[in-house]
Amino acid sequence: MSAAACTAGSNSGGKESASCVNRFIYQDRSYRDVANVDFTVGTKLGAATKPPCEDTGGREKDEEPATTETAYKVDGISPKVAIAVGDTPEEATFFAAYSGSELPPEVQRLIDGS
Repeated sequence: MSAAACTAGSNSGGKESASCVNRFIYQDRSYRDVANVDFTVGTKLGAATKPPCEDTGGREKDEEPATTETAYKVDGISPKVAIAVGDTPEEATFFAAYSGSELPPEVQRLIDGS
């Protein structure tokens, strides 16, 4: 599973560097990427929005704006649970809607190969 929180550190120049969760918003649900999932991309759903990273507590003027990519259905799983996101079906990455550290059972079954 990918990192689940923003982190900040210091590089040799004394500036802080940051890393944010890779997430998208689709139909008012937040989805985070999940690695090592064997899935099949289904039909096109529409646009998913990638919000800007807000690891510093507020937007700065030089931050990237929100972007959009195409959301696709994941065969066998409700879009309320998981979607695939990418410019094309072949480039799509798996994203699951979950809170905390618990994956939905449908997603865990895909990871386990059941």
